Amino acid sequence: MTRQRERYGELYEDDFGLSALAGKLASATAPDVAQALESAAEVAADCEGEGVVELGADVRYLLDSGLPNETLRAAWLAATHERFDPADFGTDLHGWLTRLAELYPSRPRKRPQVYWPSPPHPEFAEEELRAAVVAEVRVSAAELRRALAHSGVGGTLPATVPEALEAIAGQADGETGLRLFLRVLKEWAVPVGKEQYDRLMELTSEVGYPGPLVHDGLDIQWLPLDPTRRDRSGDFGISVLSERFATYWEEPTAREGVALAATFDDSAETPGTAAALLFEDAVRLLNSPLSADTLTTLWLAVSDRGLNIDQLGIDGRDWLRLIVDVSEERLRDVAPSYTPVVGPVRTALTQPVLEAVDEATPDLATRTVSAHRLGIPGTDAVDAVREVVTHADPDLGYRLFLRLLNVLSVPLTMNQYAAYRALGERFGYGASHVPEAIGHRPLCPGELTE
Repeated sequence: MTRQRERYGELYEDDFGLSALAGKLASATAPDVAQALESAAEVAADCEGEGVVELGADVRYLLDSGLPNETLRAAWLAATHERFDPADFGTDLHGWLTRLAELYPSRPRKRPQVYWPSPPHPEFAEEELRAAVVAEVRVSAAELRRALAHSGVGGTLPATVPEALEAIAGQADGETGLRLFLRVLKEWAVPVGKEQYDRLMELTSEVGYPGPLVHDGLDIQWLPLDPTRRDRSGDFGISVLSERFATYWEEPTAREGVALAATFDDSAETPGTAAALLFEDAVRLLNSPLSADTLTTLWLAVSDRGLNIDQLGIDGRDWLRLIVDVSEERLRDVAPSYTPVVGPVRTALTQPVLEAVDEATPDLATRTVSAHRLGIPGTDAVDAVREVVTHADPDLGYRLFLRLLNVLSVPLTMNQYAAYRALGERFGYGASHVPEAIGHRPLCPGELTE
């Protein structure tokens, strides 16, 4: 049987298949067979009934693997935190899996009719996936044994669980083994270092899993909070705050909007990083010689008037102080030992940023922010950005410049786009930062092959 790989993140919000069933049973209190079967039905019913596809595939891969009952039992008991052992109800693991296979036989997905081309499914060679999962199991083996031994689990379970997970990943199915491995790590609070966590996120991204399947409930050993470390792939700080206010479906208050943005740590970041980055940007601007009027114009422009602070009686400096206050509140909640700091300005890149701004100024100057209401001339907006680059921080200024390109829908040539990405790399931005910040602006006619 060949697994039908999907873009699972479009189907599921979290875990699925046999590992999701194990998680449900692990959180239950002394489940019996009836309750286990009810939980299986819930897993199968996920995603409007499509959950049965992954559940059936997982079960069939284990049954067809030829692995002994003892191996499957060790992995299953660890994944369910020993809450449900089929042996307590007169059957072994093979018998339990056979019953599930009868209820949920393997079948292809019922694909909905679509009227547009669908992007290709994730491709990841099975042997490569199996080897990667086995390698991660071996990385965690010692900590897993310690966690099991510390819990007081008896018998030979502590010594055999890592080998059982290796066997499932290496001899049955890489995906089933990967999800059962993650479930075991979570159930036994096995500490996972940041480097391993990053590898697991990359691995699951390759097979299209939703992020929460990895990070929710995992005991990640986060690095100390450091806003100079660029772990996220996209935008951050005040530039991404402005984008959020421009696109919020519901209009939050000024404080509510900042508080929400301060919680949006990237899955690769130490909790509190989003707030620390907001704090740093706001303090840099407050410490700069930029006037309150300039700061007001700057915010209204890059947020595309998503929050009209001028209509709310809030000037630019008051707005920044609010951002600082809310960011500090968030940091006290999630990183109480962290003292907010503002690092040194990277002045070496001031001139390259100014050159990029100057080159784009003719296009920006002919446009108007929010032209339909309370318009802001493009010349005023780009002048405010230039002041940030010159007198506050070229990094922040560059991020706000990219944001302004998006707001004013400035078309780019291939050469400009490549240059913007290259400058972003010099600042250490993530791979998706520049494309997302400028909104994938259309290219100028005649420039497609440059």
